[in-house]
Amino acid sequence: MGRLDGKVVLITGGGSGMGGLASRTFAREGARVVVAEIADGPGRETVAEIRDGGGEAVLARTDVSREADVAAAVRAGVEAFGRLDVLYNNAGIFLTEDGAITELEESVWDRVLNVNLKGTYLVCKHGIPELIRAGGGSIVNIASFVALVGCTVPQDAYTASKGGVISLTRSLAVQFGPRGIRSNAICPGPIETPMLTSWLLTDPEAKRIRLARIPMGRFGRPEDIVNLALYLASDESTWTNGAVLSADGGITVNYF
Repeated sequence: MGRLDGKVVLITGGGSGMGGLASRTFAREGARVVVAEIADGPGRETVAEIRDGGGEAVLARTDVSREADVAAAVRAGVEAFGRLDVLYNNAGIFLTEDGAITELEESVWDRVLNVNLKGTYLVCKHGIPELIRAGGGSIVNIASFVALVGCTVPQDAYTASKGGVISLTRSLAVQFGPRGIRSNAICPGPIETPMLTSWLLTDPEAKRIRLARIPMGRFGRPEDIVNLALYLASDESTWTNGAVLSADGGITVNYF
């Protein structure tokens, strides 16, 4: 018996990276998955892999910054599976042009906020009514540890967007908890993704400095985040609402 048997989960950015891993993991745990993904290739591959493994999934091509796309993804999930039980706001971007607020181009700010924060708003706007119709459910939002601490190497658009995700999560928890919907945010620390590892492999000193801040002595792995999201999506977390959960190896509690 899977931990998500009978549940329908919409995962944004669900075709690749942590989102792809989440889609495959959730399907193995019994969920029917709506893979909301902007890139057709990875999205189709993930859906095919789930189906080949005996699971159920549909692809909804989705730019989360476009309301029509998000509304269509929600409709696709309901049409395919009859309901929605979990909204997993995983899609996000980090731009190398991001930096200090005094030097930040408006176009960079707008692009990052449109995906990371507006995308979360749009999924919740269109998805929450379906969760209410289903009798309740779970919203899992991916924030970041940088929204909890300052950084001497700033990425101010990204930080602001993830801070907004945390505040929105708390508001949703209060508004919709009485309707049986719990809303929680995960704040990952540095995760071993292709972007992170390619940068650090070319700069050993940058890697050394950052690892020194992590008491666990390693960067996070995608499964560290997905396993926490699995708990929040499952009925194991029915008393967890409005929580901001750090999964960062202890980086945000390390003073020296």
